[in-house]
Amino acid sequence: MALDLDAIIAEIADGMAKVEHRGRVADYIPELAKVDPAYFGMAVATADGRMLCGGHATTPFSIQSISKVFALTLALGKVGDQLWNRVGREPSGNAFNSIVQLEHEQGIPRNPFINAGAIVVADVNLGGHQPRVAIGELLRFVRYLSGDDGIAINEAVAASETMTGFRNMALANYMRAFGNIHHAPELVLGSYFHQCAIEMDCRQLALAGRYLMLDGRHPGGGRVVSPRRARRINALMLTCGHYDASGDFAFRVGIPGKSGVGGGILAIVPGRASIAVWSPGLNASGNSQLGTRALEELAQRTGWSVFSPPPD
Repeated sequence: MALDLDAIIAEIADGMAKVEHRGRVADYIPELAKVDPAYFGMAVATADGRMLCGGHATTPFSIQSISKVFALTLALGKVGDQLWNRVGREPSGNAFNSIVQLEHEQGIPRNPFINAGAIVVADVNLGGHQPRVAIGELLRFVRYLSGDDGIAINEAVAASETMTGFRNMALANYMRAFGNIHHAPELVLGSYFHQCAIEMDCRQLALAGRYLMLDGRHPGGGRVVSPRRARRINALMLTCGHYDASGDFAFRVGIPGKSGVGGGILAIVPGRASIAVWSPGLNASGNSQLGTRALEELAQRTGWSVFSPPPD
């Protein structure tokens, strides 16, 4: 029987609007502390070209660490598998901004989705240029993926992160001491903070993720990455995309996903859908509380999971 996705998404959005306990916004970043936790949005871009939305799906938000998926894609395009000499591919088991493992592991971050790993990726993408060049390249890439030239950086959020990002500064300088950051840390962080401040809505984000749904192809034609690279990025999203809660997310949802402290989650069902959810209240692990709950409900009601057999 065909899924009534419109009804499912509408019912999920309606249910999320009624939830009383919505988590806590990321108040350690002053601009994010201002966001109303009452928001909830969901957008699903399907492999057959449909776009289905519910809730506040066209309200822009700061994508934060979801940008790490797109930055990783660019970095792999620049240096290929050489990247894995500087960044691991294992779950960290620690908070996204932890410095604990870096000393024991000689300045090599566990994976590209924790902050330390993403800062190394930003160093690769900087490539000897000024931060404005690197962030301009990433912004053009996201616009190309989504087909929307209106996507921009929220400069107030970028400034807010720069003023309060002391732990990220410590991570960058610590890895520089191990020789795993090649540019001046302030330049790398300038690029990284602006990358995290890219602003998108659920609809734009779901569209941007389609290449990972389509085995690396752009729906408009051509190839963004090889099928093998698309599968590997999805694998990293499943195992590392929710920090120290990645295992629980895989257990409950079973879909590759990357979260951000702005409350967004990009989730990919290979061959079927690219999904974006957003609710700014976070759980104890720094992931969207209602976004996670909505994706779990969507997976249950659709049967979508990388651990489920494809439909007949």
